[in-house]
This record gives sequence, structure tokens and C-alpha cells, in this order.
Amino acid sequence: MNFLEQMPWPDVTAKMKVVPAAILPIGATEQHGPHMGCGTDTVLADKLCKAVSEKTNVMMLPTMPYGCSIGHSQHWPGTIALQPKTLIDLIKEMGDWAYHSGVKKLFIVNTHVTNAAPLRCALEMLRAEHDDLMVAVLNSAKLSERVRQFHFTDGDDWHANDAETSLMLSIAPEMVNTYAFDIADDPDRTDGLVFSHPVNRTSKNGVTGRPSVATKEKGDEFFCWMVEDLSELILRGLTEQAPLSKPYSN
Repeated sequence: MNFLEQMPWPDVTAKMKVVPAAILPIGATEQHGPHMGCGTDTVLADKLCKAVSEKTNVMMLPTMPYGCSIGHSQHWPGTIALQPKTLIDLIKEMGDWAYHSGVKKLFIVNTHVTNAAPLRCALEMLRAEHDDLMVAVLNSAKLSERVRQFHFTDGDDWHANDAETSLMLSIAPEMVNTYAFDIADDPDRTDGLVFSHPVNRTSKNGVTGRPSVATKEKGDEFFCWMVEDLSELILRGLTEQAPLSKPYSN
């Protein structure tokens, strides 16, 4: 058993004696165009990390369904967003409690792009407070070069695009309205811009990319790649030690 919500505390204690590590999936609840459910990022985080937890034997913490989605604006309904400072505090406090449960290596797996900066801030705070805690933020779209390439094929500022839609067709087809494919495509308009603009200023319908070319077959392959590449990173992390065995002191 690897899922914290299913484990009584004696099992957690026993697990930490064998593998003192945990995976913390972070998703989001936000609009994903006219063709996909607002829980897309959370479903991906949950299913990806469950598969990886089983493959690596690392305990998985409950999936966080909210993130820093304020860039999607209030133009389209369905987005439930946290302020960056709120997400920082939440992850810091969750990390503190995980540490006191015996976690010494925390793998934060993020499936929503603009969670990355607040998660990095929380990482800085956790490692500063707990000298023997190692924390990694692993962003799902950049787990490896092959994963990065398929995410960015149809837009540098992609969202609800070919990659995400293909993934959902594979792991949660009930969340995809294929009848909306022909109206969902919207190009990336951010090339060469100096400023970072909210989505309602760059997209007509909340999409950036070409979901119309998505297929379940691509999603099956993409998801397998993500499971393989995230598992490889976590297994490497389990054996990693700090470059210096003791903290520097005068």
C-alpha cells in the first residue's frame, strides 16, 4: 500500500523506515477550453503519480486540486485559483507535516505551468528550515526532452492543446467533448512579446494549440513516456546524496 489516505499511522511509520520519501501531486482547477473538463491538471497529476508510486514503491500524498491559476482570469467560468502566496504557504505547511511524519525526500510533481514559481519558493523555505530534508519540484511537461517536445509542438505558451487533449483521451476520455474539437483550435499569440499577458488577452476561447489533432493513441504513448521518465527521476532521487555529507560550519 502506497497511498497515504489509505494507510493507518503504524503503516506510515513502517513505510518511512523502508522508503522515507513521498510524492506530492499538485494540480489545478481551471478552464481548459470548450472541449475539456476543468479538472484536467488534477486528474493528470493524480493518475500519473499513482502509476509512478506503484512503479517506484514511494508513498503518494493526496493530490492537491487547486493551484495558482489566476492568469486564466475570470473571463471563463470554472477556474478556482489560489494566490501565489497562498500556494507557497500551503505547500510549506504540508511539507512541514510530511517531514514530521518521517519524509526525508519530497518529490513535488506539478502539472500546471504557473504553479512552478510558488512551488520553488516553498522548496526554498522547506530546505532552509529542515537541513536533512531534500525537496524536488518536477514539472510534468519538462520531465525529459521527449516529454517537452510533445507538449510544446503546437505552441510555446500551450494550454488545452494537442498534448493535454491526447493525454485526457487516454486516461480520462469522459472529460473530453470531441464534438467541440473543430472549434477549439487557437494559435499561440505570444511569440516575440515583452510582457506576460493573461490568457484572456492571448486566447479567444482559453485554448492555445491544436486539440483537433489529438488522438487516444498519442495519449497512450505520451502517458507511458511520462510514467517512465518521472519514475526514472524519482528512482535516481532516492539514491542521491548531497554533494557534501555534512553542512558547512566554521
